[in-house]
Amino acid sequence: MLEQLDAVLSRALAAGVSEMITIGTDVDDDAAAVALCRGRSNLRCSIGVHPNYVAEARIEDLDRVKELQADPAVVALGEMGLDYFHHFSDRDRQREFFERQMQMAVEVNKPVVIHCREAVDDTLALMRGFPSVRAVFHCFTGKLDEAGRILDAGYFLGFTGPITFKKNDELREVVKRTPIDRLFVETDAPYLTPEPMRKQKLNEPALVMHTAAMVANVKGVTIEELDRVTSESVRGFFGWRVK
Repeated sequence: MLEQLDAVLSRALAAGVSEMITIGTDVDDDAAAVALCRGRSNLRCSIGVHPNYVAEARIEDLDRVKELQADPAVVALGEMGLDYFHHFSDRDRQREFFERQMQMAVEVNKPVVIHCREAVDDTLALMRGFPSVRAVFHCFTGKLDEAGRILDAGYFLGFTGPITFKKNDELREVVKRTPIDRLFVETDAPYLTPEPMRKQKLNEPALVMHTAAMVANVKGVTIEELDRVTSESVRGFFGWRVK
C-alpha cells in the first residue's frame, strides 16, 4: 500500500498538485487518515463520521474524533451531514451525529466538510443553529436553486469530476454562477473520475487537473488564475499555512 501511495503522490506532483487533503469517514478511517499525513508536509486531513456510516458507529466514537482533532494534520471535521439518497442509516441517527459534530466544530474552532445528498433543506436548517461554523458542501452535484441557497448562507461549493460529464450542463451552469472565490476543485478520489479519463476506474489527485480545466473554461479564466484563487481560498478556509 505504501508503494502505491508514493506512486499516487508522485503522479500528483508531476501533474502540478502539490498539496492534498484527504478525508475520513468513520473513527477507524479517521485514525488512518491522520497516520497517513504524518511525515508528509504536503498532506492534511479532515476527519469525522460520514452519514452513511453512522448506523455502525457509536456516539462515543465522537470522543475519539475530538481527541484526533488535536493532531496538527487535522484541518477540519467531516465528512458529516445528511444523505437521503442512500438508505444506509436512519435519518434521526444521521441528524444526531451531524448536530454533535457541528457542536464539536464550534468547540475546536474548525471548518466542516459537508456531505449532502437530497437533503439540502434539512442540512441548511440544522446548520443555521451554528452560524459561526465555516463549511464547504463537498462534491456538489445538486440543482441551481440548491446552490443558490447554500451560497446565500455563506458556504462554499466543491466541484468534482461530474462537471466534466457530457450531460451535466446544469451543473456547469452552477459552476458558472458560483463566484470564483467561493468554489473548490476536488477529486472525491477514488470515485468520480473526470473526463477524458473515465475509463480509469480509480480516481486520484493527479486527475483533478481535468476538473480544474473544465472549471477554468466555464469561468472564462486561465487555469493559472483558477489555481491562484482556489489555492488561496482553500488555504484560508482550512487555515493551512503552507511553508
